[in-house]
Amino acid sequence: MNWYTKYLSVYEKPFSKAPKEAILEVSEKLKKLECKNPIVSVVVIAHNEEKRLLSCLWSLSETTCKYPLEIIGVDNNSTDQTAEVFESVGLKYYTELQKSCGYARRCGLEHANGKYYICIDSDTMYPPKYIETLVDELMKPGIVAVSSLWSYIPDKDHPWWGLKIYEFLRDTHLFIQSFKRPEYSVRGLVFAYEIEYGRKVGYRVDIKRGEDGSMAFGLKKYGKIVFVRTRRARAVTGYGTVGSDGSLFNSLKVRLIKYLKGYSKYFTSVKEIKDEDSNLIK
Repeated sequence: MNWYTKYLSVYEKPFSKAPKEAILEVSEKLKKLECKNPIVSVVVIAHNEEKRLLSCLWSLSETTCKYPLEIIGVDNNSTDQTAEVFESVGLKYYTELQKSCGYARRCGLEHANGKYYICIDSDTMYPPKYIETLVDELMKPGIVAVSSLWSYIPDKDHPWWGLKIYEFLRDTHLFIQSFKRPEYSVRGLVFAYEIEYGRKVGYRVDIKRGEDGSMAFGLKKYGKIVFVRTRRARAVTGYGTVGSDGSLFNSLKVRLIKYLKGYSKYFTSVKEIKDEDSNLIK
């Protein structure tokens, strides 16, 4: 049985159908994790995620971490029961009325009380040692940010063997790319950094996507960005943009062609990030 199996009982389910016992369990465990003087701020952003948020919080509630931490939520102006999920488990959360991941992550950064900021996506589940593993790396001299990897939940449309091939090729691409262009290998669902420097850089709110890569790009001048490969820091999530290219095979083909065409980029760094007009919020 996988570590996340029990969380799937509430994943992609309406919050109204969630067992009261599970809600109570999450509430009690989250309360035990809270510290008054946290070193780590774990920030869960959510927009219309009532069907996935509880499974995310359930996984976080079973965190095993030697560092004092706080977990706070950001409701990005949801129109479903996202706020009710936060309230039901007694988690402190803030409402960000301006919609975008950039605004939501910035809101969390403004309210964070720790030294380190752990980005959490509400449609994702995290293993027990995830936070501790990332902070262990962040505390090493010269390191300003870390990012890890993630897997997808196998289902009838995405067999485990197909996902393994897909994830292996993607992970290899991100690993090679991280040497010269670490900011392009960072993903928001598995990203953490030192808050002092994060506030100096700030989140961009004028773009639709890529706010975490932009943050990573700005952080580079303060220290090194490292990538954690251990399974202790490997999250599990839904399909997001993978499904935008149709079948898993087609997604694999599209990305493989893209990687091969852009292979020269593996050997050069960038001095500035150029935005496509389609990614700008106007």
